[in-house]
Amino acid sequence: MAGGLMGPGNGNGRRRYRPMAEINVTPLVDVMLVLLIVFMVTAPMITSGVNVNLPQANAKPVNSDSTPITITVNAQDQIYLQNSQVQLSNLVATLQQISQNNPDRRIFVRGDKDVSYGDMLQVMATITQGGFSHVALLAQQPSAAH
Repeated sequence: MAGGLMGPGNGNGRRRYRPMAEINVTPLVDVMLVLLIVFMVTAPMITSGVNVNLPQANAKPVNSDSTPITITVNAQDQIYLQNSQVQLSNLVATLQQISQNNPDRRIFVRGDKDVSYGDMLQVMATITQGGFSHVALLAQQPSAAH
């Protein structure tokens, strides 16, 4: 019992209250456990964002091309579309012909490490001005040190 009653007093029927010297930690533990459960339940809801059940559709993916178009710029600043050399002025027209006027076709641009930044930027700008938006630069992956 958590009361402060101590045995009968001096016989006149009055009981005397004495302060308890112990701290009851049970309510503190109860409150802390409830707070812990509340935070454990609400934290994932705050970080996950909005849950949405998306509908299903039988449509093809938008970007269904299996092989991207590759443009290569070698150290002599020659531009190759796939494996054939093209001039920068004809690049967009040839890209439109190969992609069948699909501006969503993926295009990978590879450049030799000795090609200047300005030349690569000019090739990229020409491609994006032609209406192609999915353009990416390719780089050599570093080999693992043995």
